[in-house]
Amino acid sequence: MRNAGGGGIGIHDPERGVDLDIDEKSEKAKVTSLKLPIRLPAVLVACILTLFTSSQGILTTLSQTDGGYTYDYGTVPFLAELLKLGVSAFLLWRETKRGGPLKMTKDWKSVRLYPIPSIIYVVHNNIQFATLTYVDTSTYQILGNLKIVTTAILFRAFLKKKLSRLQWIAIVLLTLGTTTSQLKGCGAESCKGVLVAPIQGYLLAILSACLSALAGVYTEYLMKKNDDTLNWQNVQLYAFGVLFNGLRLSADDFNEAFSRGVWFTRLFSGYSFMTVLVVVNLGCTGLLVSWIMKFADNIVKVYSTSMAMLLTMLLSIYLFNYVPTLQLFIGIAICGISLQLYFTPPQQLAD
Repeated sequence: MRNAGGGGIGIHDPERGVDLDIDEKSEKAKVTSLKLPIRLPAVLVACILTLFTSSQGILTTLSQTDGGYTYDYGTVPFLAELLKLGVSAFLLWRETKRGGPLKMTKDWKSVRLYPIPSIIYVVHNNIQFATLTYVDTSTYQILGNLKIVTTAILFRAFLKKKLSRLQWIAIVLLTLGTTTSQLKGCGAESCKGVLVAPIQGYLLAILSACLSALAGVYTEYLMKKNDDTLNWQNVQLYAFGVLFNGLRLSADDFNEAFSRGVWFTRLFSGYSFMTVLVVVNLGCTGLLVSWIMKFADNIVKVYSTSMAMLLTMLLSIYLFNYVPTLQLFIGIAICGISLQLYFTPPQQLAD
C-alpha cells in the first residue's frame, strides 16, 4: 500500500504486479463486474448449443424412411423460421410490457439489410437435407467444420480481418483432418476409391460450408452493428426467413404445375414425431446462435461445434451401429486441435 500522488490510497494488484490508485482499482472492478455476468450464461448457452448441434444430423437421419423423406423437407426450414419468429415476437412483447429503455431501429436503411442472410439461410437449410442423403451423420458433422476455412477466407476478403500465421496453420490442419477422416482402411474389401461418401455429398458439403460462413459473417455484422435489442433483431431476421421460405415452397409448386396442390395444404403431410423434433431442433439452434453472435464471440460457438462433433460420433455408434475407423478418430483429433489453435488468442497460448 502506498500514498497516491493525488493523496489517495494505493492498493497492490497482484495480477499485474503494480500498485493501483483506489480510483483505478474501482474502475477495474467495474469492468470485471461487467464481464462476469456474461461468462456463465455464455457457457450454459454453449453447452445447450452443443447438444442441439450434435443431435441435428441424427434427428434428420432418423426422420428418413428407407433412406428418403416421406415429407417435403422444404417445409422444415419454413416451420423452424416460423417457430423462431413466434418465440422472438413473444419475448419482444414481454420486453415492451416491462417498460424501460428499449432500442429498436425501424428506418428502412437498417431493415433492408435483414433479407440478405435470410435468403442465404433458405438455400443453406435445404442443402443440409440433401447432403445427409449422401453422407452419414459423423461425416456430415466433420465436413461442417469446413465453414471455418470459408469463414477465414471471407473475413480476409470482405471484412479485411487479418489472420496470423498460426491461424493459417490451423486452417491447413483442419483441411487435413477432414480429409483424413474420410479415408478408408487399406483392408476394405469394397474399396473402389479413396473417399467414402459419393462425390455429390462432398460438393454439397462444400457448398453448405460456404453458405454457412457467408451467412454467419453477415449475421454477426448485423447483430453487432448497433445496440438494438436482440429480440427485435431476431424478429426482423426471422420474418424475412418465413417470407423467403414460403416463396421457395411456392416456386416448387409452380415448377411442378401444382400437381400436389398448394404447399400449405400439405404442410404437415408425412410428418412424424421425429420430424417435429427436427423442426424444434433447427428453431432452438438458430435462437442460440443469434444469442452467441450478439453477446459472446466466435470462440464460444467453435467450442460448441467441436464438442458436438465428438458427441455426434458417439451417438451414431449407439443409434446406427456405426463402426468408427482409426482414420475418423485421427481426423477428429486433428480437427479438434485445429479449432483450438485457430480461435485461442496468442496470449493464452503463451500462458
